Amino acid sequence: MTPTPRRLVVDDALARDLIGLRRALHADPEVGLDLPRTQRRVLDAVDGLGLEITTGERLGSVVAVLRGGRPGPVVLLRGDMDALPLDELTGLTFASTNGAMHACGHDLHTAALVGAARLLAGVRDSLPGTVVFMFQPGEEGYDGAGVMLDEGVLTAAGAEPVAAYGVHVAADMPRGVLTSRPGPMMAAFGRLDVTVRGSGGHASRPHHALDPIQVGAEVVTALQTLVTRRFDVFDPVVVTVGEFHGGTAPNIIPDSARLRAGVRWFSADNAARLGRELPELVRSIAVGHGLTADVTFEEVLPATVNDAGEAEFYARTAVGLFGADRYRHLDNPLTGSEDFSRVLGRVPGSYGFLGAAPADPGGRPASNHSPRAVFDDGVLADQALFLATLARDRLHREREEGGAG
Repeated sequence: MTPTPRRLVVDDALARDLIGLRRALHADPEVGLDLPRTQRRVLDAVDGLGLEITTGERLGSVVAVLRGGRPGPVVLLRGDMDALPLDELTGLTFASTNGAMHACGHDLHTAALVGAARLLAGVRDSLPGTVVFMFQPGEEGYDGAGVMLDEGVLTAAGAEPVAAYGVHVAADMPRGVLTSRPGPMMAAFGRLDVTVRGSGGHASRPHHALDPIQVGAEVVTALQTLVTRRFDVFDPVVVTVGEFHGGTAPNIIPDSARLRAGVRWFSADNAARLGRELPELVRSIAVGHGLTADVTFEEVLPATVNDAGEAEFYARTAVGLFGADRYRHLDNPLTGSEDFSRVLGRVPGSYGFLGAAPADPGGRPASNHSPRAVFDDGVLADQALFLATLARDRLHREREEGGAG
């Protein structure tokens, strides 16, 4: 007879500890792959739990392995730790003043994963298997997940996980509401880099020059036309030119101009088309005006795709813990991107969002990545409980189905 899993409870003391940790992280954010102060706080927070700890070689990661009291499979839980290069404008008493900001809520992710580790350590003897806690730097454009995969996070426990889970907070989503969906959850991401090369001259005589800024501006418009006229609206593509650099003075036509665009998509067919058609379009426009263009297109991250069975388990766990009114199925994926996609490309799992908007934001709440984004850290107890329950119940389910042998 399979024993009933032991109840997990976030008491007031643990809830206060997690909020304290989150606020300490928020006040002292770090950007990129090397997060020495954040790493130290995580190591201190899990000290004494009896975990097998490994730190990264090329990044400031922490991998903590919790071995249960009975044999069984491995489940992975992930929390990202890095911040954004952004001056905070929230006015919080614990706001950052160092030129970086936890504007995407990764301070909550880190604290919640610590909470899950503490909860599961408390029921270690009843766990039929092993849990890997993946504390990851460099999600914000540094592919920290890819580096951790290279350094062996999936084999840290000796066997690869049978499932992997993550939860991302949202500053503009109703507090305490969880969302997810099977299949594509978030978009793939790529970069388009363009340098238009012309011939500089006096701004009063453009016919004696080849103006790269004018051609670059035409490229920006043409990219949007390509998306809306050539790609199926039901297999979406998003192209956003976020950088445009050219010229030094209003009376000078420069030799060159540079622009960079972020590109998002979901299907493999569109990835192939974008890699071919975006550079063709840019070069053709340049040649049509007598200029040239250097163009590169790089696929940076794959789409985040939830396993259908694990997504159903994710939803069922959320409803079982918090009630049907606090889980919402997403009809459509999100066009943001996430390097947890690398993990889900190797391990079946599920990823979703948890609303953390303030109870009274005083108007429309600011979104993630805004310098005014405020996250209600009162959700931390539920976030930690949800992560821990996913891991515990997945281990028990695997044992019940005979996967543990």
